[in-house]
Amino acid sequence: MVNPGDNLRPLERRVLGMRRSGLSSEEIAGRVQRSPKHVERIIEWTAIPRTSRPSKFARALESRVLAMRDEGLGHDEIGKKFRRSARNIRQVEALAYYRRAIALLRPPD
Repeated sequence: MVNPGDNLRPLERRVLGMRRSGLSSEEIAGRVQRSPKHVERIIEWTAIPRTSRPSKFARALESRVLAMRDEGLGHDEIGKKFRRSARNIRQVEALAYYRRAIALLRPPD
């Protein structure tokens, strides 16, 4: 059985936990360094359903970076084409490989 809190962000879990403990929005806001209105919005947002799994498919930029790397282009060259630094292109490439690895390890739907 899936726990509804499994796909919440850490701040959302923390805020909801404090709310369940009986703290007011003002007290929670002080503890998480946000405004009371922001705390109320966080609580409201947790009721909005979202997917629990990341996308199975690489984003367009990731796909294009991998294709260009396969063609032999360097990080600097690719960075110039997308107006990004070579460091950022390396990060995008690493994320794309990470997503592929996770997709391979995930059981079929």
